[in-house]
Amino acid sequence: MVELVEAIAKSLVDNPDAVEVKEVEGRQAIVIELKVAADDMGKVIGKQGRIAKALRTVVKAAATKANKKVVVEIVQ
Repeated sequence: MVELVEAIAKSLVDNPDAVEVKEVEGRQAIVIELKVAADDMGKVIGKQGRIAKALRTVVKAAATKANKKVVVEIVQ
């Protein structure tokens, strides 16, 4: 999952070297934290959160296939 989020995020931003993806094991789900440069935050979130929602949908579909529950959080 981490590789998927990282690949998508790096293709969206202007500064792919600043993309950091961290996986945190939670009680009920795996939390994937995505951190990008401040200038690229809008590119990852998109207008009205559409890109962030699409990213979460893709990850959720991949997680469901692997019988896991995954939450994607975009952190500053």
